[in-house]
Amino acid sequence: MHASNDNTSPPRSGMRRLITPWEYRHLHAYGVVRAAAGIVLFSFGALILSYGSYGWAALFLVLAALNFAGGCWYLTIARTAPPRT
Repeated sequence: MHASNDNTSPPRSGMRRLITPWEYRHLHAYGVVRAAAGIVLFSFGALILSYGSYGWAALFLVLAALNFAGGCWYLTIARTAPPRT
């Protein structure tokens, strides 16, 4: 007989399967952290851009955009997810 495991994440579908299970359990927290990391990386990119290093600035700005987009995606999923029982 198999005992039920309460430590599992709810079933996921579609693009939500791309998110690792431990992040999926705490989507809101990881979304906020990713959005904040995007803001910090944007600040680094703008600072490096002011010194004229365009290649490094582009790298940081692209990473900032990806982190911020990922954070917004996580927060959107967390907002539309059904409440846990």
